[in-house]
Amino acid sequence: MTILTIQHTTSYRYRQPVEPWPHRLMLRPRESRDLRLIAHDVAVSPQATVTWAHDVAGNAVATASFAGPTDRIAFHSRAVVELTAPAWPVFAIDVAAMRYPFRYSDDDWTDLGPLAVRQYEDRAGSLARWARAFVAGETTDTLALLKDISAGLGGWVSYEIRDDEGTQSPNETLERGRGSCRDYAVLFVEAVRSLGFGARIVSGYLYDPDTSLLGSAGAGSTHAWAEVFVPGAGWITFDPTNRSVGGANLIPVAVARDIRQTLPVAGSYAGAADAFDDMTVEVSVTA
Repeated sequence: MTILTIQHTTSYRYRQPVEPWPHRLMLRPRESRDLRLIAHDVAVSPQATVTWAHDVAGNAVATASFAGPTDRIAFHSRAVVELTAPAWPVFAIDVAAMRYPFRYSDDDWTDLGPLAVRQYEDRAGSLARWARAFVAGETTDTLALLKDISAGLGGWVSYEIRDDEGTQSPNETLERGRGSCRDYAVLFVEAVRSLGFGARIVSGYLYDPDTSLLGSAGAGSTHAWAEVFVPGAGWITFDPTNRSVGGANLIPVAVARDIRQTLPVAGSYAGAADAFDDMTVEVSVTA
């Protein structure tokens, strides 16, 4: 069991006062059997009205609505969590799903819906061929296959810190041979979807006290990874950036079909097109 404190501050500065539109915040850690949320609060400057709701995936979403113009906006989230995810998880996969290919039940297939549908074009089929190359023979061990794809991705793509807005397409990541954690996650999810698995993107925080993991800035940082649904085991966590399985050092905030649905802070403003000056993000994850 580990008690962690996560502090996340996103700040915007403008060259002149602007009228901020409502901002959407996804900052509250997502509770599960492996993570208990002890405390969480969000502070907004200037003062704003904050309302909470859950989206279609069950993520906690806050909306901050401002009363008037400002030249600075800051969002500060502080969470305290108890993390009990094992370092070496064991998965009770249904006998019928232990070997790939297998068939999801009708109910599972219906409920997975778009989570089993690819989100990016692959007209030349290069991504599908890349994923299919990990399949050893007519049948293969399901968990070993998923682990091989996660680990193999790291052997194909070199990690890089990208400050660019947005995410590369899976094919672009394969062609460039470089990508950030969010690019790794998207490529992995698209690859396993091409093989018929249901999968989803996860965003949250990475706890790295030894500062030895990719995607980390100090002892902790924002991070992106993936989950794959396997009957019996349920949603299995894969972090292809660090070639790991399980959530021992991961604090999930949001799960989604598409990574664009997991932005920690999203919003806009009414004002001059060149009014925006800069944005800073500060994150710490400490025990």
